[in-house]
Amino acid sequence: MGEADQVLEPIQFSAGGQAAGSGVRRASGASNWVRAVALSELPEGAGKSVNLAGHVVALFNSDGRLFAVDNRCPHMGFPLDRATVRDCILTCHWHHARFDLATGGTFDQWADDVRVFPVRVEGDTVMVDVAERGDRREHFLNRLGDGLEREISLVIAKSVVALMDRGADAHEPLRAGVEFGIRNRRAGWGAGLTTLICMANLLGRLHPDDRPRAMYHGLAAVAEDTDGQPPRFAIRPLPGSAAGMETLKRWFRRFVEVRDAEGAERCITTAVRSGAGTRELADMMFAAATDHRYLTIGHVADFTNKAFEALDHGLHDLAEPVLASLARSYATADRMEEANSWRNPIDLVALCERAFESIAPALEAGRRLDPGRWKGRNELVDVIVGDDASAIADAMVTALRQGAAPEELAGCVAYAAALRIARFHVSNEFGDWDTAHHSFTFANAIHQAVVRAPSAEVMRGVFDAAMSVYLNRFLNVPPARIPTANGADASDAGALLQSLPALLDRQQQVDQTAALVARYLASGGDSAALIAALGRALLREDRDFHTIQNFEAAARLHSYLGGTVEGGHALIATARYLAAHSPTVRAEGQTWNIASRLHRGERLFEE
Repeated sequence: MGEADQVLEPIQFSAGGQAAGSGVRRASGASNWVRAVALSELPEGAGKSVNLAGHVVALFNSDGRLFAVDNRCPHMGFPLDRATVRDCILTCHWHHARFDLATGGTFDQWADDVRVFPVRVEGDTVMVDVAERGDRREHFLNRLGDGLEREISLVIAKSVVALMDRGADAHEPLRAGVEFGIRNRRAGWGAGLTTLICMANLLGRLHPDDRPRAMYHGLAAVAEDTDGQPPRFAIRPLPGSAAGMETLKRWFRRFVEVRDAEGAERCITTAVRSGAGTRELADMMFAAATDHRYLTIGHVADFTNKAFEALDHGLHDLAEPVLASLARSYATADRMEEANSWRNPIDLVALCERAFESIAPALEAGRRLDPGRWKGRNELVDVIVGDDASAIADAMVTALRQGAAPEELAGCVAYAAALRIARFHVSNEFGDWDTAHHSFTFANAIHQAVVRAPSAEVMRGVFDAAMSVYLNRFLNVPPARIPTANGADASDAGALLQSLPALLDRQQQVDQTAALVARYLASGGDSAALIAALGRALLREDRDFHTIQNFEAAARLHSYLGGTVEGGHALIATARYLAAHSPTVRAEGQTWNIASRLHRGERLFEE
């Protein structure tokens, strides 16, 4: 074997300065050896940075051994030639991250490993192999796991930047986040996973540059939601169960009724393992979610909807653990039958229960009519946002009899809930934004549930949503005016979008933002560009569960309503909600900017 074939990483020197025989290994794959420095330029204890074929490499001669590492600290890019070496441990002076010089491995999980380069000596010349490494996706998936486990936002951000570089899709980080979230929170599916799926749903509506940032927000929310939580231990399906779906559905609802989370979970896992389809599973679960009124201000239905949407993202193989993670929320949910607001001064629960008796026959009567015959959306919405609960229930039953499809009825209620936000007056207490918001996201979840499983049982949730909208009627007294901008010039559209970020840099620009959106739409501006711009504005802010939920639900409602006036109202509503909750400290944005700049090779430690 010739001298040129001897690779020593790191090199061990004898007292005379020649390479010792230990540590020799044959190079594997393509190499790119370049001259670094003369050996005499790197005396014992010295460190030196050199530019080698586009790489800035830090060289060290420590304890008779030569080392070469990437000169950028993998934490935040500080130059490692300024670091300290002691006992083969390299310590960065910026945040005191420590690395094993021989392998590059870090002792601090928030820092990441530093890249090491093979080194050899040819005569009096130090040579370094700067050949490019292969695909590092496995490394960054592992680092994403580290960030999720330890809730280290910068590690999560750097992993997502790398995994979604050059337009790569989000499937791998999404799967990693879902698997982590359902395994590491005993309470099961929560706000973190819901945020993640909201972001996954929005990816196609965002500017391509914003998609990795959206996934970062979602994954960091999962890490935050699971931090310090005990893990969830799965319950196996019934052994060799021959029970059919009707039986499992009946058992599941009974266990939820008596608040038995373990029995409910076993029904779910058994149903999935038996081969039940998505529609059958959705019917079983949403039936239980609507056995009681407006469970936990809508979170049970919303979380269930997001769990099914997670499966839609190519994760059907995770149906068993994903859906099982919902069982505890069903069994422990608050039930509005026990809430005074649903019982007094009008017993809304009794009113709903009477209406429920009419749902099945009304659906059957409506199916006998010509599809698409019903055109009463605007009239029905006017009733739903009114002040007569009994009239609301009657009008909804009548709409079904007159041929309104279940999806249409649910869409009317979702639109009415969005109007509560579009007309929310800023004289209300700030916390009341969330009262209107919960009705809207619940109505959105029920709308999607009805699309999946349009049964009479699931339709009960549409009436629950309508009663929730009714209870919020005082939040529109006086109603904020929904702005119009007739005659807006088409040339204004681009300038209006450009002015949106500056407007949201100021607090409580609620009505001003609504006016901007209305003017943009009236000018003929592209709604897709508006949604992308609002999405970018959303991602500038620190994570807020409700604002993310609200925007995702509004984007979906707009898609359903299309380029109509009503579709515009959905965007006005969410723009107002975003403006009410902007600006924030934007700490997450700083973390994301650091990760992005590091990925581009920029220097953070100097201007």
